[in-house]
Amino acid sequence: MNVSIKQLMDVAQDQKFLDAALRLARKHQGLTGTNPSVACVIVSNSELGPRIVGSGITAKGGRPHAEPPALEEAGDLAKGATAYVTLEPCAHHGKTPPCAQNLIDCGVARVVTAVIDPDNRVNGKGHQMLIDAGIEVTQMAGSVAAQRVMQGYLKARTSSRPFITLKIAMTEKGLMGSKKKGNLKISSNVSSLQTHLHRARHDAILVGSRTALFDDPNLDCRLPGLEGRSPIRIVLDEKLQLTKNAIVIKTAFKTPTIIVSPATTSLEYRQMLAQNGVQHQACEMDNGRIALPELMDDLAAKGIQSIMVEGGAGIAKSFINENLVDEIVIHVGGEPQEPDDPSHGVYAPFTPSSFPAGFELQQTLKFGVDTSLRLRKKN
Repeated sequence: MNVSIKQLMDVAQDQKFLDAALRLARKHQGLTGTNPSVACVIVSNSELGPRIVGSGITAKGGRPHAEPPALEEAGDLAKGATAYVTLEPCAHHGKTPPCAQNLIDCGVARVVTAVIDPDNRVNGKGHQMLIDAGIEVTQMAGSVAAQRVMQGYLKARTSSRPFITLKIAMTEKGLMGSKKKGNLKISSNVSSLQTHLHRARHDAILVGSRTALFDDPNLDCRLPGLEGRSPIRIVLDEKLQLTKNAIVIKTAFKTPTIIVSPATTSLEYRQMLAQNGVQHQACEMDNGRIALPELMDDLAAKGIQSIMVEGGAGIAKSFINENLVDEIVIHVGGEPQEPDDPSHGVYAPFTPSSFPAGFELQQTLKFGVDTSLRLRKKN
């Protein structure tokens, strides 16, 4: 089938404005509760060409949605305009009318969306409302960028578990650390800053008690201006090893923290956690280890839709073996620190050149002297 130059230009223009909406949606990623961070951009055609006349983003906490503020900003210019929305407009009535109805009432001529909303209350109904009202609807195919922005929400709507990102810093040979020296410096400062950005985009960070004990990390976001974006901290502590002196416990009143341990955990330990502002999550056990699939179900029930796993080799292996990982981010150190004795090295369950089964390379980036690889689970 022949495609005209105009058709190609129209597709390129749609992609340009949809990409602008996706960049805006990232602004509130991780801040909208159980609702996704959605953005809406209203574009009006004039003698000088298309121009943005209104924009909106899902508010912190999840309400209002993106469309109402964008339409309010556009005003009368919304009539005959095109609305670029990163997620299919909602079709269900709540305390406010559905966003699809707002678009209809304001007289937009066309709506371009990136992803169909899998929520049973929507799932094509928003698009159908628009079509029935005579509005042209275009759904852009294969928007990987949109799925990344809303990955937690989309996973929550299609399964009972959060979206899991496994983040690991390692050398080309898979070295992660040292049994004797503890936390070796593998990543450059540039990669470390990227890790903080990843944290800001997730609902929670998860590590094991060994990491919390030996590295005593803050597990927060320390990028200038994004300090308030620190996610919930989750520590797996089946052997009740943490004490009130651990940083994650001492700072729990500032950064929400959940300690996961067996239902048989002593009253004394649970009281220590409560006195320091830490929430205790009882868990099921499987052969002396925390049952991760059941824990993920429990965390999803709390509204946690995305988790960044930053634990050591054991935690990484456990999550992979349980088939819980959706995405892997590997920071390959360009100038890594080596252990004093090679026999003391701690190695990841895979290397940058031998991916876990079922994953494929999606993106390669350079962060200073380091290389960052993003792997995605195959569909």
